[in-house]
Amino acid sequence: MKKRDRLQFLDKKLDSAIRTMTGKRESLLSPLAATSADATRRHNRTAEDIRTPYSRDADRIIHTRAYTRYIDKTQVFYLVENDHITHRVIHVQLVSKIARTIGRCLRLNEDLIEAIALGHDIGHIPYGHFGETCLSALCEQYGIGRFFHNVQSVQFLDRIEDQDLTMQVLDGILCHNGEADDLRITPLPCGSWAAFDKKVQDNSEGRQSGAAMTLEGCVVKFADTIAYIGRDIQDAKEIGLIDDSVPLPEECTAVLGSSNREIINTLIYDLLENSESENEGYIAYSHKVETALIGLREFSRTNIYNNEKLIKERSKIERMYATLFETYLQDLESERRDSKIVTDYIKTGWINPRYLKTATDAELVRDFIAGMTDRFFAKRFEECVIPKRVDAKFS
Repeated sequence: MKKRDRLQFLDKKLDSAIRTMTGKRESLLSPLAATSADATRRHNRTAEDIRTPYSRDADRIIHTRAYTRYIDKTQVFYLVENDHITHRVIHVQLVSKIARTIGRCLRLNEDLIEAIALGHDIGHIPYGHFGETCLSALCEQYGIGRFFHNVQSVQFLDRIEDQDLTMQVLDGILCHNGEADDLRITPLPCGSWAAFDKKVQDNSEGRQSGAAMTLEGCVVKFADTIAYIGRDIQDAKEIGLIDDSVPLPEECTAVLGSSNREIINTLIYDLLENSESENEGYIAYSHKVETALIGLREFSRTNIYNNEKLIKERSKIERMYATLFETYLQDLESERRDSKIVTDYIKTGWINPRYLKTATDAELVRDFIAGMTDRFFAKRFEECVIPKRVDAKFS
């Protein structure tokens, strides 16, 4: 046997042995857990390898350009200089860790959980949720519908960078959105890519299409809240936005605790005590804990997210979004080749050609802006409004 043939034989033998071990390991999962055999890809361009399909998806997400830009995207406190507050990249790692802890206890698929968690906020844009409000208004103004970061996450991964992820991962990313005020989430099956695409369309039009198709996706949605609810309060105290003169509601702290550590611990334990992953299949809090959590969200909404100190610059941010959107749209319409949307986006070589052929000018602008980090967004705005120096010699 030639050396090349022998290596191929050994590779196939190793692949077979690893798949056998994977099958044995997944046989220990809950009967309602998603397995590698359930994984469904849209294209299947390359054969699966020694990784499970969901683990491979996590790797593909990490290697995207969109994931790289997590590093300089604001979580809540935009325009704040402090190295110790949460940025988006930290948040997704916290969600992944919390969700995997829950999934392990419920005997669910941690590879799927990790992939969903790592990708769930890739569609977030400069200046957090307020930036999303600004961009959504502009999208409606220019006739391309509303903007939702969960839909944009799918857009980046499935259409723009075309990672050929499994439906289970994309569905979990899509369905993480929204405040989980319901006591219980039960997975809703999604049987085909046509059904999934309809689900994406419903979400893009503002219609929440229900729960994720897997228990793993439901877990990530709960873990998203667990990761931010206490952390945002901790960060607000770190930057002096609130202090002890603004105490947390006693009816909430009596149930959940008062520190981020206590809140996370309480929410995870309560979720494990009230979820069912063996027969019925649902993820749930107790009524007492859910009521306290809703109260804590309301406290944060009033004292943190809508705090006058935090929102006083919002009118400027609105103008920044409007200026950039109008500028780049005009650049495309006038075919300006040196525009940043051309040099730093359309002509980079990593954008899916099929997307470039079908996207309208307004959609290209939306997606370019949505992918920006806070710092890159601010620099592009400065370029639009601050005159450039002219190099010249004067006699």
